[in-house]
Amino acid sequence: MPGIDLGSLVVACVVAFLVSILGGLSGFGTGLVLPVFLVPVVGIGNVVPVMAVAMVFNNGSRVAAFWRQIQWPNALRVLALGLPACIAGAYCYTQLPTRWIGILLGSFLLISVPLRRLLKGIDLRLNTSQEVFAGTIFGFLNGGLTGTGVLLISILMSAGVAGAALIASDAIVSVAMGMTKIIIFGGLASLDMRLALIGILVGACTAPGAFVARWLLKKIPAGVHAWFMEFIIVLGAIAMIWRAK
Repeated sequence: MPGIDLGSLVVACVVAFLVSILGGLSGFGTGLVLPVFLVPVVGIGNVVPVMAVAMVFNNGSRVAAFWRQIQWPNALRVLALGLPACIAGAYCYTQLPTRWIGILLGSFLLISVPLRRLLKGIDLRLNTSQEVFAGTIFGFLNGGLTGTGVLLISILMSAGVAGAALIASDAIVSVAMGMTKIIIFGGLASLDMRLALIGILVGACTAPGAFVARWLLKKIPAGVHAWFMEFIIVLGAIAMIWRAK
C-alpha cells in the first residue's frame, strides 16, 4: 500500500498477535498496547478508526473461542444504552483536531494504568440498573477512544461475571460496539479503504491469539503479564502526547 512504512506495519502485526494472547488471558491490554505501534503506520488521527476494525477481528476470535461462556443478560444490559452512547462518542471523535486526538489518547493511556489498579482494588457491586448506567458511560468513552476495555472488564466483574465468562462477555460487547464504530467512521469519511485494509490485516494477526489464550488460561494465572503491559502503555502514551505537540 502506498505511503505505508512496511517495516512498521510488520512490527505492528507481530505485536498484534502477541498482545492478543496477553489480552485474551485478562480481557484487557490489546486496545491499550497496539495503538502505540500503529501510530507510526497510520498517524495519530487514524488510530481509533483502524483499531475499531482490528478489534472486531480480535474480539470476534474471542467470541468464537469462548462462545458458550457468554453471559447474555449482562452483555445486553451494557449494550442497551451503551450502543447509542458509542455512536455519540464516535461522532465527537470525528470532530476533533488531530492534535487533540493525540493528547486525549495519550492521556487516557496514562490514566488507564492507575485506573486499572484502582478499579481492581475496589470491591464494587452493580445491580441491573447500575450496570445499564455504567454501560452508557463506557459506550461514550469507547466510541471516541481505544483501550477502554479495562472499564468494561471492571463493569462486568462488578456485576458478578468472572473467569472465561468475563472474557466472553467482554468480547461480544466489544464486537457490537466495534461494528457500530466502523459504520460511523465509514459514513463520516474517517475510515477509507486503505485504513480499513490495515485494520483487517492487523486484526487478522490478533485472531489466533484468542485460541492460544484459551489454552494458556488453563495453565497460568491471569495478570502475570500486567507489569510488562503497563510499562509499554506508559512509554507509548508519553510518546503519543509528545508527537501531538
